[in-house]
Amino acid sequence: MAESEQSLIRRLERAVDTHDIEALVDCFDEGYRNETPAHPGRSFLGREQVRTNWGRIFEAIPDITARVLRTAEADDATWSEWEMSGIRLDGQEHLMRGVIIFGVSQGRFSWARFYLEPVDPGEGGIDGAISQVVNAETNR
Repeated sequence: MAESEQSLIRRLERAVDTHDIEALVDCFDEGYRNETPAHPGRSFLGREQVRTNWGRIFEAIPDITARVLRTAEADDATWSEWEMSGIRLDGQEHLMRGVIIFGVSQGRFSWARFYLEPVDPGEGGIDGAISQVVNAETNR
């Protein structure tokens, strides 16, 4: 992975940990494009939406922290595995894990494919999960 991509991932991680909204927003290009393939209605455009999203997150989860577990580069993309945790204002635990694939242009994130999701404790284990998927498919 090129040093600039690695540095940018770490800069974003530090900005989340220190709740530095300006440093965080500065990691993104003005025309940033966020795609959320599993939830297409959540996709958005622009750095100002990044500011809005993270402003709300910092307010609702005042102790949120991020950990980048792994990174890799493939073609024109930087893959990063994340874990974000904290306690919400209502006292509930917040835990998200997943992958964000970033495109970088001129030292900023220009696009992302976002696969970060709230952790589901998995009531019912794998059998319950498969039954849920199969039943959902059958009931269409």
